[in-house]
Amino acid sequence: MKLGIIGTGKIIVDALYAMEPIDEIICNAIWARPHSRKRGEELAAQYSIPEVYTDYDELLSGADIDTVYIGLINSVHYSYAKKALEYNKNVILEKPFTGTYEEAKELFDLARERNLFVFEAITVLHNDVIEKMRENLPRLGKIRMMLANFSQYSSRYDRYLAGEVDHSFDPEYLGGALRDINVYNLHYAAELFGVPEKTQYYPNTGFNGVDISGTMVLEYEGFTAVCTGAKDSDSPCFVQIQGEKGYMRIDGKPNVAPNLTIVISGEGEPVKDAAGAMVRHSVQEEFTAGKVHHRMTREFMDFAQIIDQKDAAQADRYASETLGVMKILSES
Repeated sequence: MKLGIIGTGKIIVDALYAMEPIDEIICNAIWARPHSRKRGEELAAQYSIPEVYTDYDELLSGADIDTVYIGLINSVHYSYAKKALEYNKNVILEKPFTGTYEEAKELFDLARERNLFVFEAITVLHNDVIEKMRENLPRLGKIRMMLANFSQYSSRYDRYLAGEVDHSFDPEYLGGALRDINVYNLHYAAELFGVPEKTQYYPNTGFNGVDISGTMVLEYEGFTAVCTGAKDSDSPCFVQIQGEKGYMRIDGKPNVAPNLTIVISGEGEPVKDAAGAMVRHSVQEEFTAGKVHHRMTREFMDFAQIIDQKDAAQADRYASETLGVMKILSES
């Protein structure tokens, strides 16, 4: 995969570091806004990227690339991705994918028409833990509840409270807790259970109307998934799925998913708990994700493999999941 890097912000720095050990990825160009050219040149020097562009069309038409990775502000994801596809480039697009479901579907349809690939860079789908969750979900029996919380006091929140509005806290730029942080929780729900029958979002809004925290309730047949995300407060982060025969739980940030606890109940004689009540006998299993260079490394490895092997079936599976999440976001 010959890659063009679009942007110079923090997520780009993370991505370049994450891609370092992947031999299948060759970064041949980086694009920066004119006022950020110096930063682009610094990143190019650090990661041996041969060309720096400040004109997007020039990069798409002249750089030795077949794919772009777009790590720009949320509100321009759709337009930059569409232009890249029109230049016949594959696209890796940061989360949240686009502003609306219709925009997302248009990008996937355009990619399919041109025999190209477009992916959402969402680490949730590229981790040993999600694979273990899919594998063990039937063991939980009838699902009754999903609870997830990704709350992290934003490094930009103090400035926001002082009246300095960063793009991530500006609804005009598709900022806010739902798209920035709670979206990870939504991906767990969509990946494991599909699109819900009904959704309702309960936001806590800031002075400019942006959701600084909030809870999304997803209604499925027989159970609900309750997903909380906050940029205005801290909390232990977790993802928990409960069924009639057991539960499984991630303790830690959902975008990293470092571990998984699986508890299966009812296989044995009842036992007495610490309060003296008779409860079901349970068996607990612990799973720890394998060590990786960076939380984003696995997703770039997967994208490179799909593009190099032209694995349309796997690309379509990821596309379907992304469209499911976009449907949830668009209806919130």
